[in-house]
Amino acid sequence: MEEFNRNKYARIHSIESFGTVDGPGIRFVIFMQGCALKCKYCHNRDTWDINGGNLTSASELLDKIERYKAYILPSGGGVTVTGGEPLLQAKFLITLFRELRKRNIPTAIDTSGMVDITDDIKELLSLTDLVLLDIKHINDEKCKDLVGFSNKKELEFARYLDDNNIPVWIRQVIVPGITDDENDLKELKNFINSLSNVQKVELMPYHELGKFKWENLGFDYQLDGVPSATSEDIEKVKRILGI
Repeated sequence: MEEFNRNKYARIHSIESFGTVDGPGIRFVIFMQGCALKCKYCHNRDTWDINGGNLTSASELLDKIERYKAYILPSGGGVTVTGGEPLLQAKFLITLFRELRKRNIPTAIDTSGMVDITDDIKELLSLTDLVLLDIKHINDEKCKDLVGFSNKKELEFARYLDDNNIPVWIRQVIVPGITDDENDLKELKNFINSLSNVQKVELMPYHELGKFKWENLGFDYQLDGVPSATSEDIEKVKRILGI
């Protein structure tokens, strides 16, 4: 990754000015570039390369956000950063979120939480109004197989959010035959119930819509043949989790 002022610039994949699925209200969504995970179901495979995307300044993003503030704020919305893994560019987000707080624009981070809780991460989270935390898999061995990493850091991250009273929405991708095992879901339920800061649990039905991105990049899609999650699959999981 080339050298540049990481407080003022970041690698950005794309933006969405009218997001409605990444937090409350209408959101200005920033897709950050770069991710260390290897999620087999990833629908943003083109965001993995940390050197990809476009080098963008905080001031440039703030100018764009200001243009949409008139309809974002009345909806109860704000700005969400996702990816990729946004916490890989924490220094930049500290700068951005400080400015957004001055403008009274709510912030959210969509993250796996699979990072070390450094001073930069702590400072960034102190400026964050909501965390959308993607629990990849509650079973550690299955998590390693699914995304290439242990779940220990993300569970520690969840506990840090709880200890510091930072509101969180728990997200879980429901992949038939992989993340829908009843015993695993009961363990997930127990973990969620051990936290006091969870405002919402969102179930994300697995689909193959990102398959073409893998193929266009010359990669074999890791879950080829796995069926998309149906509404019945989601209802079953809801009953187990009690949501």
